Amino acid sequence: MSFLIGFFAGSFGGLVGLGGGVIMVPLMDGILKLPQLKAHGTSLVGLVFTGIMGAVTYALRGNVDIMASVLLASTAIFTARAGARYASALPEWKLKKYFGIFMILITILLLMKPYLLSNAGAAEVQMWIKVIVLMLTGVITGFLSGMMGVGGGTIMVPAMVLLAGFTQHTAQGSSLLAMVPSGGVGAHTHWRLGNVDTRVLVGLIPGILIGTFLGGSLAHFISEDTLRIIFAAVLVWTGIRYLRASAPKTEK
Repeated sequence: MSFLIGFFAGSFGGLVGLGGGVIMVPLMDGILKLPQLKAHGTSLVGLVFTGIMGAVTYALRGNVDIMASVLLASTAIFTARAGARYASALPEWKLKKYFGIFMILITILLLMKPYLLSNAGAAEVQMWIKVIVLMLTGVITGFLSGMMGVGGGTIMVPAMVLLAGFTQHTAQGSSLLAMVPSGGVGAHTHWRLGNVDTRVLVGLIPGILIGTFLGGSLAHFISEDTLRIIFAAVLVWTGIRYLRASAPKTEK
């Protein structure tokens, strides 16, 4: 079952340009019955492999800016550790609520993507502005990645295109490469805190690698707008379910 979860998350992530964490976490929670925190930690380990495969694919087409990835990761590696520790300190019901809010926000960004990025990426931006934008973006996405068990590409890509003048493909490739060290730090922190189920990883990682490759290949033949709407509907439905999580009576 973990292989199918990884395959499904990788395929969907490859199709719509996401790491797949927003798919993996709910499936591991709902189907494998992992505690919410372990679902986040295990997902983050899997996303390191998504980043590796995705970055290699984009690099072969010349769509990775290594310096941009380094700047993103330079701050994200510090905040990813903080995000993972913060998640470990939260009660499960509260972590579920935060994840539900995060999914709703991701849905809004996903639906706005074609309107936000349609005419962006062409303007020339001064180098010092790019450096500031990339490092600040790394701060935010690193924390969210470590806390939520996601890659952070949904935030990194719009920031890079809208504020730093990168093209869409270069932003996606660079964010995937940045995901490897930042996600690795967050995954290592979760691992040390006991928030990773190694049994799940045995099937999850091969599923992610195969699914990401196939999803990226199919993306050229399926309408992205149709996929975006379907994916957004799934995220909203799942996010609302998480928002309904409540504290046990003893905590109220």
